Formats: sequence, C-alpha cells, structure tokens
Amino acid sequence: MHVAYIHQHFSTMHGASGTRSYEMSKRLMRAGHRVTMICGEYAYGGVTSDRHQRVTEHDVDGIRVLCVAEPYGNEMGFTRRLMAFGRFARTATRVVGKLDADLVFATSTPLTVGIPGMKGAKRLRVPFVFEVRDLWPELVIAMGVLRNPLLVAYARRLERKIYRAAQRVIALAPGIKEGICKTGYPADKVPVIPNSSDLELFGPSDEPLTDARFGPPGDLKLVFTGAHGQANGLDAVLDAAAELKLRSEKGVQFVFIGEGGQKERLMERSSREGLDFMINWIGSIPKEELARLLPRFDAGMMILKNVPSFYYGTSPNKFFDYIASGLPVLNNYPGWLADMIEENRCGIVVPPNDPAAFADAVIRMRDRRSELPAMGQRARKLAEKEFSRDLLGDRLVKTLEDVFHNSHDTGR
Repeated sequence: MHVAYIHQHFSTMHGASGTRSYEMSKRLMRAGHRVTMICGEYAYGGVTSDRHQRVTEHDVDGIRVLCVAEPYGNEMGFTRRLMAFGRFARTATRVVGKLDADLVFATSTPLTVGIPGMKGAKRLRVPFVFEVRDLWPELVIAMGVLRNPLLVAYARRLERKIYRAAQRVIALAPGIKEGICKTGYPADKVPVIPNSSDLELFGPSDEPLTDARFGPPGDLKLVFTGAHGQANGLDAVLDAAAELKLRSEKGVQFVFIGEGGQKERLMERSSREGLDFMINWIGSIPKEELARLLPRFDAGMMILKNVPSFYYGTSPNKFFDYIASGLPVLNNYPGWLADMIEENRCGIVVPPNDPAAFADAVIRMRDRRSELPAMGQRARKLAEKEFSRDLLGDRLVKTLEDVFHNSHDTGR
C-alpha cells in the first residue's frame, strides 16, 4: 500500500516539534508500506524547501518527503496563518493528485489539510482517512480567535464536508471523538488513538541537571516544553511565580523551552514584575537533545488556558514525553489527563486560575522532593502500559490497512 500522508507541520527527529507523523510513517514502512509525506516548511520541523521551486523532494530516513515552499511559524498573526493554510492546501491538492497512492491520510491541524486529503483521494479514487489532533473550528471559536460569522460558518461546513468524505476519522482524545460524533459522523468509525510515548528515546535518568541555563543547581526545576501561544495559557505559571515571590519563597526554577507568539510578551512581563530570578527562557531544542535533558528535571508542567473545550479535547505531546521520561506532572486544568494523573498518582493537579493553589503545589514538590521519584516511576509505568508508541502505532497502521482492504472488498 502506498500512503499519501499530508501534514503541513511535519517534523523530523532533528526538528523541535511533535514527531507523531514521522514515527507513524516509520511504522507504516516497517509493516511493508510506502509513504509519501506532503508537508509545508514548518519553522520547527527540520525540513526545508528550495525557495526557487514550489515543491522540494527529500528522503528522510526512507520517507519520501515533498516539502511545499510555504513557510509557517507559531509567531505568525491570524491573517498570515490563514493565508499559509490556504496556499498550502492548494499546492498539496495538486501534489497528491499526481501520486500513485492507494490511500490518502491527512492529519490536522489545521483543518484545511483535509481539503487536499478529500480532493486528492477523490481524484485518485482511493479511500481517505482524516486524523483530528485538535478539534477545529470548535477550539479556535471557544478561544475567541475565530469570530467572523462568515468564517465560522465556512469552517463548520468544511469540517462536516471533510468528515463525510472520510472512511475513518481518527481522534486523538475522548473529547475530540465526542465533537466529531456531534456532527453526525458514526461513532464506530472514530477510533481514538492518542499521542504516544517514545519509550526508547525518552527514559528516566538519575543524572543531575548542571546546565547553568536552567538555574542554580539544587533548586527545584519545573519544565514546560512546546509552543508559547495563546492556547497554552502560560500566564498561569507567571501568576504562580508572582505568588511565590510575594511569599518570599526561593529554591524554585520554572524553565520554558520553545517559541511562540506570546513568548516576547511573557518575557517582558517576567522582567517587569521581577520574576526573572526564578524563570528561565530557552529556545526550541531538537527532539533528540530534549530527550537527553528532559529526564533530569524534577517535574513537567502541563499548562493550558482555562477553556472547557480543552479539558477532554486535546492530546498534548509534552505530556507523553514527560511520563516517558519518568517525570511527575504538575497539571493546571481538569479533564482526561488530570483524571489519569490523579488515578495513577503520578503528579499533582491544581484548579485553573488559582495562583495560590499552583504555588502551594510547587512548594510541596520543593519541600517533599523525596516523594517525586515514586511519582515519576508511576508516570513511566503509565507510559509503558497505555501509551507505548509501538502499541498505538500498530493500532494506527491496522486502521489504515483495514480501510484499504475494505475499499477493495467494496469495489471502491
């Protein structure tokens, strides 16, 4: 089977973003299939294009990658993002239509990658599978990012049209499945395959974190990795830091690794409020280097803006990296991840918008550090039991194989 795999924000192991599509491609090839990845020029993906031509071909560890010269970065404004989404979709539609693919698999975000997915599959007369990483447009509407009534109506129509064109719609979280099914799509065609833990790349470590970039040795070090955008709600950490400063607490370092549209503002706020003595800002780090550093922190921070749609409707890569690394998780919003943390006793959950409770949890971690290794061990066990990359990768491969074989049985 030749799979045309569309992911605008594709990232390799040399990039500084989630590598789900890379890992799933590798598992498809391991199962004997061929993969052509159609992607854009994502700022943190590790794949570049020749600006003198619209599409550049690469070989990435056996994956044929067709990179569209359409730059994208988290620092872009809303209008620039929309333009990048539209231009990529138009080019990707032409690219997919020229392939000899047996199945087209498109993964969001953005929602618009479904356009080349469904159009390309129709042109090739092959089945189409769509994967929903974040529930668009529901999340951007809930956050107030998408307000124009015409754009909202268009996005909702597009969402339903893409779902109807797909033989399966893969959801990455329980709430995502619920949102898909609310559109009328049949529940038995929506497998839930969340993000997963790379148990070989990430693993527990007893090595101390001595790098001066992350603050003084001996301090409790809590890390956040990933995008610094509006959805991440990172002001919650600065609010907690301000509370700790007010209490004259010391011995704590918050470490932010990544980039995004809110980073400059957050850094300015930290400086203005005199919080820099406990906050460290680090740029994006390639996945392989991050895997060496992450296990040396004391805890990982799972932070999101307090939007109810996020509670059961997201599947953040960072959580699965944290637990694979054997890190306790400090989580500041309710939902399916919070439920798992509490059930498995692998971290601490605090209510959203409560700086005092957040600060109390940090002080508990600092003053009762002897409890953290056991939390970390339980986190790793959770990763091994339920979120192994091999386990969930096999599930995705089987889903695509079943769709392919069923399409042949029905003559499509």
